[in-house]
Amino acid sequence: MLYNPENRRRGRCHHHCLQSCPADGMDIVVKIDGDGQMNPALLPLFVRPLRRGQADYTKGNRFHRPESMQGMPPVRLFGNAVLSFLTKLSCGYWNIMDPTNGYTAARTCVLSELPLDKLEQRYFFETDMLFRLNTVRAVVKDVPMDAVYADEESHLKVSRVLPEFLRKNCSRLWRRYVYNYLVRDFNVGSLYSLCGALLVFMGTLFGAWQWIVSSSTSHPATSGTVMLAALPILIGIQCLIAFLHYDVSNIPTEPLSLSLQRQVDDSNP
Repeated sequence: MLYNPENRRRGRCHHHCLQSCPADGMDIVVKIDGDGQMNPALLPLFVRPLRRGQADYTKGNRFHRPESMQGMPPVRLFGNAVLSFLTKLSCGYWNIMDPTNGYTAARTCVLSELPLDKLEQRYFFETDMLFRLNTVRAVVKDVPMDAVYADEESHLKVSRVLPEFLRKNCSRLWRRYVYNYLVRDFNVGSLYSLCGALLVFMGTLFGAWQWIVSSSTSHPATSGTVMLAALPILIGIQCLIAFLHYDVSNIPTEPLSLSLQRQVDDSNP
């Protein structure tokens, strides 16, 4: 049993636990918050995909069934929907929802591949974990669960954390893009994104310049000038949409734990 002599933030407590589990020889670690919103009876559903080699990390999803959201406050429903979309962009797991859900299970061999000491220590912990998992191409799977809300008052204020989450998600999005599409690999998605951004920038810059010239000289721009500004923007937007389509199809599908197990088997014939 682990005990912290002083009150620590969520991230530090989780970091302490996640580092201790592999050292104790555990294969799977499950995190259940003590707020009464997570049913321990669902634990086998979280562990089963990990034991079957179908995923490296499982997390709860309260948005799977419409009935499970009936008890969720509207503000939380809206906030979680916005945060889910931001997480899809920043972490690359387009197949998951409910990123702030703390009901999770993970293979310890995969956690050993992560820089756990760099994880966020507050409410962004779960999202940052997904970002770190994507950098090692781990497979993440949602597990449907019902939302349980009583009369307790949550300390997570959407109006306060949304700007923070937006800033940190933008940071993770940029870092994931540079790492996956410029450093580790250069593929058709890289071409789509670079060409799209360049065309949109050039079209916007040319259009703005022509608008300034037209306003200062009181001569309206010709239809050809307007098309020269609009065409690169339209083509650039199409390229960016193609990049998003490629990014959606680039979700990890082979569990990292299987590769790590094969490496162990090869090293111990």
